[in-house]
Amino acid sequence: MRGLNLDHVNAFTEVVRLGSFSAAASHLNLTQPAISQQIGQLEKRLGVRLLERLGRRAMPTAAGSELLDHAARIDGAVASLLEALARFGSGEVGRVRLGTGATAAIFRLPPLLRDLRRRLPELEITIATGNTSDIVKGVQDNALDIGLVTLPASGRGLDVTPLLDDEFVAVTARDGVALPRRVTPAILARLPVIMFEPGGHTRVVADQWFFQGGVELKPKMALGSVEAIKRLVEAGLGCAILPAVAVREAADRANLVVRPLSPRLYRKLAIVIRRDKVLHLGLRETIRALKSLNRKGAGSGRLAGRQKSRSPGEQTK
Repeated sequence: MRGLNLDHVNAFTEVVRLGSFSAAASHLNLTQPAISQQIGQLEKRLGVRLLERLGRRAMPTAAGSELLDHAARIDGAVASLLEALARFGSGEVGRVRLGTGATAAIFRLPPLLRDLRRRLPELEITIATGNTSDIVKGVQDNALDIGLVTLPASGRGLDVTPLLDDEFVAVTARDGVALPRRVTPAILARLPVIMFEPGGHTRVVADQWFFQGGVELKPKMALGSVEAIKRLVEAGLGCAILPAVAVREAADRANLVVRPLSPRLYRKLAIVIRRDKVLHLGLRETIRALKSLNRKGAGSGRLAGRQKSRSPGEQTK
């Protein structure tokens, strides 16, 4: 398709359909010399002869017949593209590619996505999960439209908008390791603890909490899935530090004992988006829905302070 003029292809198909240059020119509101010039340029571009005259009628050559077969598919693809793009120009919902962590995808997004689907049934949303660095890179590369990530996060040309402080709690099995009413780093350091695997921001936040408490934790196990950690804790294999939102359901509370941490521990969640991003209706509504998390999630966190968007390269402290 590189360098191929679709108007020239259309002129060719009209000449074949109508059988003459003059009829095609009249149908396309062009002069006959203009049609002849377009066909000549198309033949030069493709390096083959496309038309021949049989009597007074213009007929396709073998190469022309091959192009005619492809022209129908090209025309269909272009029509489909224009139809898809028209949704954005007319304010229709479009598609949103959202990146976030696995915990947010499991425990925070389902109610939000349900509400979006009710209001915008034609909205197409794809969700990718990963660490903050992966999501930020995806947003920067325009592979993702928007990210819901754990701070700190920064990048050239990005707006970073803090949403809420997501609280962590200590959890243990009902018949497992006993925990006091408030759990300190020193207490957990003496117990078998299951942690998130190293490398992610969530593990960094927890490690800093222990370090600031003056202890060095040596976890018994480390996993990348909050659900897997919950199952191991329920089995009595240890206790864990988890986001409060991950253990707020009645089924979790039936099997687990949940205790607050002392001092309290939070991670900050934020929206990340390119500053030059064009906000179609679906993306605007998705951003609005994400911002509502600081109200809906107040029971398992606290509101992050309202801040101006970060400048490129600036990290959240």
